[in-house]
Amino acid sequence: MATRDKVEEEIYDKVVDLTEYAKRQRWWNRVFGNNSGPVAEKYSVATQIAIGGASGWCAGYLFQKVGKLAATAVGGGLLLLQIANNTGYIQVDWKRVEKDVNKAKKQLKKGANQAGPELNSFVDKSTEFVKKNIVVTSGFIGGFLLGLAS
Repeated sequence: MATRDKVEEEIYDKVVDLTEYAKRQRWWNRVFGNNSGPVAEKYSVATQIAIGGASGWCAGYLFQKVGKLAATAVGGGLLLLQIANNTGYIQVDWKRVEKDVNKAKKQLKKGANQAGPELNSFVDKSTEFVKKNIVVTSGFIGGFLLGLAS
């Protein structure tokens, strides 16, 4: 019996050590590395989620309203141009339009090859920011989606 009590005590000590270790180590440190951020050390998780969610909702709501306005403006403009063309108020030189579109395609293909390193740098910086501020970022994404839906 004495050995069984001793074994149980050792197991209990190991479990307590494990729980103390888990308290010292944040879960996102194991997932995202030890550099998960300055914001994570200043505010509680609930505060970070609330700030991210509120700012995300505002951004999503504005994105929704501006997107509707832009789509209405572009669609209405194209509709008015088509009506004016069909009624004879304007004449469109379609060969010239086709030539300009092909020229723009060539310029875009040239520019696409040159923008690669800058885009990779931006993606790397964005990934690092998300890793450092994972809680705020997740709150922002949730709020953004709610803002789009409202």
